Amino acid sequence: MEQKAKILTVAGKGGVGKTSICASIVRLLAEQYPDKKILAIDADPAVGLSVALGVDVKLTLDDIRMSIVDSVENGETKAALELLSEARFRIFDALVEMPGFAFLAIGRPESSGCYCKVNSYLKEVISILANSFDYVVIDGEAGIEQIQRRVMEKVTHLILVTDQSKKGAQVIATIKQVADELIAYDRIGVIVNRVTNPELVDAFETPGVDILSFIPADSAFAANDIMGKSVMALPADSAMLKGVREALRNIEILEKEV
Repeated sequence: MEQKAKILTVAGKGGVGKTSICASIVRLLAEQYPDKKILAIDADPAVGLSVALGVDVKLTLDDIRMSIVDSVENGETKAALELLSEARFRIFDALVEMPGFAFLAIGRPESSGCYCKVNSYLKEVISILANSFDYVVIDGEAGIEQIQRRVMEKVTHLILVTDQSKKGAQVIATIKQVADELIAYDRIGVIVNRVTNPELVDAFETPGVDILSFIPADSAFAANDIMGKSVMALPADSAMLKGVREALRNIEILEKEV
């Protein structure tokens, strides 16, 4: 099946605002393309993307997987096979429809009692599901291995997130190296978030990866976060949204201003 969706995966080291940037991408796509179908996938076990987007998650993909695994472990082979055949339809139960986008949470990381056949089947179902959308935005754990193992092996746009530190740049280099080995992607770029020393941005380098935007520390976003509001409540002129918009233009997801 030919892939029609543009699949954006956001990855990076922990604590650099990766999930907030991912949520901002979903918001900007929904605003820019109201006629397009957008799917947000939260592949981080912390399920932080749901909070950032204001989504109430009641069922995760892992809940479905574990119900199948439990049936196998309890010797209920027939029930397990029935659940497996129903998994494609049960994933639609886990989809949360929001204004402008749909949302799917993967859930907990794989644990003891996981079965490769179940995992590979569910990953295949995610790929089939993703192809029903125009844009798929994936928020993954730090690193990239989990995305390949649990969600999908082919993405179109890989967006890496770092802070302004030397360690952050080193983590980006490592993630790119792993991504080059594990997944296929068409475009790659870096967002440097929470910039506190703008005068030093010219000295920041991510060899082999273009920098898409520098986003300064954003007081509007910090206040929004403290009050427990979603990214949807951010003012349109916030530094976060401006920086993410610039990044999406530079990686050719959004059209550049003429």
